[in-house]
Amino acid sequence: MQIKVPASSANLGPGFDSIGMAVSLYLTLDVLEPSDEWVIDHDFDDLPHDQSNMIIDTALKIKADLPPHHLKMQSAIPVAHGLGSSSSAIVAGIELANVLGKLQLSNDEKVAIACEIEGHPDNVTPAILGGLVIGTNVNGHFDAIQAPLLPYALAAYVPSYNLKTADARAALPASLTLKQATHGSAIANVLVAGLFANRYDLVGELMEADEFHEQPRAKLVPELAKIREIGHEAGALATYLSGAGPTVMTIIDKQGIPRFKQLLLQAGLSDPLLEIEPDTEGVQVVD
Repeated sequence: MQIKVPASSANLGPGFDSIGMAVSLYLTLDVLEPSDEWVIDHDFDDLPHDQSNMIIDTALKIKADLPPHHLKMQSAIPVAHGLGSSSSAIVAGIELANVLGKLQLSNDEKVAIACEIEGHPDNVTPAILGGLVIGTNVNGHFDAIQAPLLPYALAAYVPSYNLKTADARAALPASLTLKQATHGSAIANVLVAGLFANRYDLVGELMEADEFHEQPRAKLVPELAKIREIGHEAGALATYLSGAGPTVMTIIDKQGIPRFKQLLLQAGLSDPLLEIEPDTEGVQVVD
């Protein structure tokens, strides 16, 4: 049996901690034979191979008496790059508990568990449901709604350096004035309306008008402004900071990606550019 979890790109412009999209980079978890103790094989130097691994730890939080198994994990999701690598591990752990424990969890139950563990829904919920998801916590529970997917491809510029979420959070201001918060919220509200109305002319403008997190984090990801400028030149819909960064995501027609890549190289931006797409399936289990 194999569990397959997509990466996710969160904080779509002004959708800070509330809008996320599943994308076509994947963590796969092969569930092999039963074992005397939990063992997970992988090629990551800094991740544990025993039950303290996030995947197994998450599964055991849900059902402590799961029978130990030998697991094999592979992931194409860059770590500490704003593409939901930790969220994919949490979702894999939830599905591992669901399958081995025969829990028959609904998607709503999976979302509730994942959000409780992760803290907010914009990364974990798309990884579970697939597509573009808008969500938040209110009155002690989490609400999430799937929005229409943008009919575009994605180009993820992945800088060579890592950016820890804690450092990206530390760059944010402790508070906003009422005027700032109201305007930032209004931009996000109209963005959501534009997504549901398929008003892509508005969506592109609004996605690049964030007032919550991109401006204070710009000094941590100096490539953002230049890539956005190049995106405009290549005909992209919008460019935004994916998650906490440093990945910079550009929403663009697939046929525009070669020119976009060429312009990046001409500007001296030569780190990997991943040509990906929105994922519509979310977490999957393959027998």
